[in-house]
Amino acid sequence: MEKRPRRYVCIHGHFYQPPRENPWTGKIEKQPSAEPYHDWNERITAECYRTNSEARILRADGELERVVNNYSKISFNFGPSLLNWLESAAPDVYRSLRSADRKSRRRFSGHGAALAQPYHHSILPLASRRDKVTEVHWGIRDFEHRFGRKPEGIWLPETAADLETLEVAASAGLVFTVLSPHQAARVRPVGAGGWIDVSNGSVDTRRGYRIALPSGKSLALYFYDGAIARAVAFQHLLFNGESLATRLLGLLTDGEGPQLAHIATDGETYGHHHTFGEMALAYALKTIDRSPSAALTVYGEFLKRHPPEWEVEIIEGSSWSCAHGVERWRSDCGCQTGGKAGWNQRWRGPLRESLNWLRDSVASLYEYETRRYLCDPWGARDDYIELLLNPSKAARRRFFSRWAPGRRLKEEDKERVLKLLEAQRHSLMMFTSCGWFFHDISGIETIQVLSYAARLLELVRDLFGMDLQEGFLEILSRAQSNIPEEGSGRAVFVERVLAARPVGW
Repeated sequence: MEKRPRRYVCIHGHFYQPPRENPWTGKIEKQPSAEPYHDWNERITAECYRTNSEARILRADGELERVVNNYSKISFNFGPSLLNWLESAAPDVYRSLRSADRKSRRRFSGHGAALAQPYHHSILPLASRRDKVTEVHWGIRDFEHRFGRKPEGIWLPETAADLETLEVAASAGLVFTVLSPHQAARVRPVGAGGWIDVSNGSVDTRRGYRIALPSGKSLALYFYDGAIARAVAFQHLLFNGESLATRLLGLLTDGEGPQLAHIATDGETYGHHHTFGEMALAYALKTIDRSPSAALTVYGEFLKRHPPEWEVEIIEGSSWSCAHGVERWRSDCGCQTGGKAGWNQRWRGPLRESLNWLRDSVASLYEYETRRYLCDPWGARDDYIELLLNPSKAARRRFFSRWAPGRRLKEEDKERVLKLLEAQRHSLMMFTSCGWFFHDISGIETIQVLSYAARLLELVRDLFGMDLQEGFLEILSRAQSNIPEEGSGRAVFVERVLAARPVGW
């Protein structure tokens, strides 16, 4: 009988790019900052996504030893919008991801490498419960469509979590997620009396934890090693794959109990942020694979073999990329990327307030109007993912059969319902996290989320003959760009979004 190891290593890559499609045309426009490529999706695919599917391992003399698919030996997630783009724009890479997940299932006792992700990469602790449910459901269905199986785990955008988010994930049938060590509040052995405070980041990352949820459900949580993750992302550890393997194996001790050495970083680290990072990763994986002291694994396999013997409570509303919880996506907390000395991010609050106001205003209109046609407006919105994945006439018939039972809807009624659902899709898209992440409201990421808001306002005018734009801009005008010539949020919206709409819209 094969003896199972009790020392494991897992490397997780979060592969994601914000959606870049023009909301009016569905096409990605040329992005000069990505030159010599047409846009950033193309550039990062060439530098990272494709290179990791065909990573080179060199011999000591510099000659090629072999080419490997890194994705088959790591844990990974890809944003659904990015997968959708890859399917048509880089089908070879898309096929390599699906193949890697199949290979990983054979390698890791039936547990796949791929994790699901909420559909639009919104910060779920700041979303309504209704939006949390839709985002998780859409992410799961997209995953099932692409990988042909149910996901075991989910990667939360920016690892942002609160109890309600974890409840939604557990209710959807997911069994684990991965968080930053600074998101753990206190731990104890399951059933023990006293808690141990680990809110300073001192949680033992080598074991899994169980979190008991208010509903009675539970979820397994894995807190990655922060020091090594930072060294990979920011401290040049990827200059040498053997050094990465040594650091990871060095986490494992001869102590009692199973141990998991694991890290999580942006997947773009391997090749885009660090040139040849995919080669370092491939060499590290080869080195660990040959080590007699540990075995490569993925979270699903480790969970199955070693269910958590400790439990944990988390810090509510926390994330991996903001030292202040989730303030990076709603306030001037000081966390930002880029910009100049003296710049502030006070624009974040009015941006979120304006989008929340627009979302809530449209939600009440949507619910009232859609009940004229469908039995459950919000259940239908959850199910709308089926038409996004398969826009065939047969899928459309099934959709209306489910949500308008016994109702003889005219064709124009059905078209109206689909337009109402499209409005909801744009309502969700405008909360993509990148809109708040960087340094100024005039940045391309914020322009993108404001473009979704502009399209939503147009759909509302078309559907209801109602103009919500002035109410929206009244709030947005309180946001001020750090660049004097850009002016307020109102000016950015009018000059950078509305003025850039395609002719004819």
